[in-house]
Amino acid sequence: MKNKSIILLIVFIIGIAAVVILTRTSDRPPQRAAVGLEAPVFELEDTEGRTWKLADLKNKVVLLNFWASWCDSCKEENPSLQRLINADTVTNNLVFISVLYKDDPAKAMAYMKTNGFSFPVLIDDKNVSGQYRLTGVPETFLIDKKGIVRQKVVGPIAWDAPEIRAAIAKLAGE
Repeated sequence: MKNKSIILLIVFIIGIAAVVILTRTSDRPPQRAAVGLEAPVFELEDTEGRTWKLADLKNKVVLLNFWASWCDSCKEENPSLQRLINADTVTNNLVFISVLYKDDPAKAMAYMKTNGFSFPVLIDDKNVSGQYRLTGVPETFLIDKKGIVRQKVVGPIAWDAPEIRAAIAKLAGE
């Protein structure tokens, strides 16, 4: 009888431990973006109602750019992004995704039309910018074919510069 009580006590303790572990696992905060780690997955709609899923872009290099039409640095950077996109028409190994951050989609689309930009504009649900730990705009994440964040760029850069295009092409070839 004493052995049965001990066995029941051990089973009870194991059961409690399992419940505690499972509860803690489900309360984990969402995945956060960091260089060298898998990019947080997301599903967002663009300004035309199309749904974009990061998970659907495996085997492609993804340039994920957060921006806003009110951002002067973004306005400086956007022409080079469009030129980069236009230059990649041969390989199709690069997918450029822009995510509108704290902005009115109508204003952003008017800005896009005025400047002749043709890249897709996804609307941030505030969760995605949080997962990517945005500190401001523009911020861009280079995600490799396996879904790993390879680079985080804070601020504007000339994306169509030869050395940057070469680095992206190298990543696309891996």
